[in-house]
Amino acid sequence: MPKCSFCGKEIAEHKGIMLVQNDGKIRWYCSSKCEKNVKLKRNPRNVRWVKTG
Repeated sequence: MPKCSFCGKEIAEHKGIMLVQNDGKIRWYCSSKCEKNVKLKRNPRNVRWVKTG
């Protein structure tokens, strides 16, 4: 199972959002909330709802 590229949460099969960058890197997001936070260039360590450990 892939992990979310922003929050690190495990994503169930057939769920989540997969984005492929121009250089071939694959980014997985568990929700649109995580995807939007990446586009806003937020650091997951500074976001309260992300569990860090």
